[in-house]
Order: sequence, then C-alpha cells, then structure tokens
Amino acid sequence: MNLSGDRTTSKRHSSLPTLVAHFFGILAVVLMLIWLLHYREGIEYGSDNPLKVLNVHPFLMYCGFLFLVGQAMMTYKTAYASHQVQKMVHGGLHLIGLVLGIVGICAAFRFHDKLNLKDMVSLHSWIGLTTFILLGVQWLFGAFTFLAPQSSSGTRTRMMPWHVLGGRALLYMGIVAALTGLMERATMLGQSTNAESRLINFLGLAILLFGVSVDFSVALGRYN
Repeated sequence: MNLSGDRTTSKRHSSLPTLVAHFFGILAVVLMLIWLLHYREGIEYGSDNPLKVLNVHPFLMYCGFLFLVGQAMMTYKTAYASHQVQKMVHGGLHLIGLVLGIVGICAAFRFHDKLNLKDMVSLHSWIGLTTFILLGVQWLFGAFTFLAPQSSSGTRTRMMPWHVLGGRALLYMGIVAALTGLMERATMLGQSTNAESRLINFLGLAILLFGVSVDFSVALGRYN
C-alpha cells in the first residue's frame, strides 16, 4: 500500500478549499481591523474608554482564537510536514488560540464591569463561553490521548473519530458565536452608517465562509 501516495493525493484534493479558507480567513481579519480601527474607537485592553476595551473582545475572539483554531485544524491534515510536526503545530496553535481567547473573554467582562452591566445574559455569551470551555476540554483530551507517550495506539485509533467530529462541531459553534456576537454588537450600535452596517455584514459572511472552507479542507484531507 502506497501510504505516501495516498497522503499526497489527499493533500492535493484539499488544497483548493485550504486556499479558499485562507482567503476568507485573512479577509475577515482585514475587515475586522477596518471596522474596529476606522469606524469604532480602536483596540486597547487597558483603556479608560469602555468601548476600546470591548473592541478587544471581537478582535481576539476571531483573530486570536477562531482564526488560529481553523489554522490548527487545517495544519494537521494538509501541511507538508511529518506527522509528529503536524501534531505539535496542531496542538500549539490551539493552545495559543485558547490563551488569546481568555484575554478576549476577560475584555468582555472588563467592559461589563466598567458600565455595571450584567454578565452572561445573551445567547451569544451562552454559546460563546460554552464553545470556549468545550474547546479547552477538547484540547486537554487531545493532549492526553494523542501526545502523551503512555497512550496506546488502540486508544488513539478509537478516539480519533470522536476527536475529529468534536473539533468540527466546535468550529461551527464558534462560527455561530461569532455571528451572534456581530448581530448583538450591530444592535448596540443602533444608528451606525450604512457603510459600517454593510462592512459588518461582509465581515460575518467572511467568517462563515472561512468556517465552511476549513471544514471542507479537513474533510477532504481526511477522507480522500
């Protein structure tokens, strides 16, 4: 059996959706920066301006968390590297994303504290925090199952489908959290300009298409 040939074929099949995912992922980063820096007050965690603090939340939850999670998923099945390197990069990107996500979540709580607002009252906050916690559990599960030397090959084989399905489900949960967050923020803005409203809509579409393309890339990289 030509395993190296199969791996090359699978990577070739997944290359187009991987490129598309990078396009929409980077596009969303650019649109996010234009929105927060041009239309809003900017991004600053330690600012006395509550809105600058709040802007840290969408910036890090997408650019620091969701974008890196998508990159980590694609790296594992499409990167031209040894399997061990793929695993280490996969786990490392997830870990960086989780750390940045913690800062992003803290920014939202800090904003609420500054304005004496209640925490965890919206659908966005419920979905978002649940997704983040479950992804942290997923990372710990993956580290102990696939990176720990004492884990048997049989255990890894049995757990791999659950790990893959869980990761893909959490990716979509993250996309839903991002889109509901944009809807919530657009409602808060109220009388925003038409240009800003369109920008937020295109940002949401870019994030959605990034998630779909990542899932296609992972699926084709695994099953072709």
